[in-house]
Amino acid sequence: MNIELHAFAGPRGWPEPGCRCASCNRLRLAGVRHEPTGAVVDGVPLEDCPRTDVPGGYDATAPHGEQLLVASGPGERPDPVLDVTYDAVLLDLIGAPEHLGYLRHAGAVSSHTTVLAVHVDHRVSSLAELERRVAFFQRPQEGPFRTLLLGGARSGKSAEAELRLAAHPDVTYVATGMTRDDDPEWTERITAHRSRRPAWWRTVETTDLEGALKSATGALLIDGIGTWLTAAIDEAGAWDDPAQVRPRLDGLIAAWRATEARVVAVSDEVGLSLVPTTPSGRAFRDLLGHLNQRLAAESEEAALVVAGRVTELGTVPGPERG
Repeated sequence: MNIELHAFAGPRGWPEPGCRCASCNRLRLAGVRHEPTGAVVDGVPLEDCPRTDVPGGYDATAPHGEQLLVASGPGERPDPVLDVTYDAVLLDLIGAPEHLGYLRHAGAVSSHTTVLAVHVDHRVSSLAELERRVAFFQRPQEGPFRTLLLGGARSGKSAEAELRLAAHPDVTYVATGMTRDDDPEWTERITAHRSRRPAWWRTVETTDLEGALKSATGALLIDGIGTWLTAAIDEAGAWDDPAQVRPRLDGLIAAWRATEARVVAVSDEVGLSLVPTTPSGRAFRDLLGHLNQRLAAESEEAALVVAGRVTELGTVPGPERG
């Protein structure tokens, strides 16, 4: 089956007429316009292929019998036909990337399914950002593969972590910050995080990251390393003697290095603020800073998130060989 995607934008095109947002304006200044989605399948316009409407879109049959699942518009999540594994899916990967994860989870999308992004518009900042996201969604699902995401408070690092695993069919969310009955504001934060996650993701509240990394199947999203370290110091009684917690850090690094899972972990970047005024604060900063370095050294990729924007951190070059 040959699919020619002649255009991929939303129903009003991209940039949208009269829209002054930064996404539309970037394209307008560059003299670029993307037309509403249009595709040809084996020489036949997609809209002329036999189709059956489903909630959120339609199931189409290609000229040689292959089956396609197509989102009908921005934000739509087309339901798959029961017991069908599609040859191609055309989805809104900007507004609903988690739907690809659901289709994989349900068996409607396999590693042989062609995945295409359609109905793209100013919900994404640029074509480069679209390509960056789609690259995550089309990665192999197997591990080992480790990603460390660093950032300050409210930087967008947790949302970036969820984005990178949105299209994965089997995700366990490891929450190291447990709910506390005596802190309603903290509970509200955790509830907000939970509401963003796909319904089929599992959530585990634990500080046993070694065990989670060793037993993991599918993908792990760990949020986050800073709250895990706080709990580890508490459990070791190490606020006055930080050396007492170092075996836990060594154990985490060993499990991180040996894991067979696909892992995305969120951690706090603590090196950009003022020096803490208390010994315990300085101990925590030093421990977490060194732990971040060790995790990054054992990761296939690391990135820094600032104001919702992501900078990939390159690997440290090794020694030259003569």
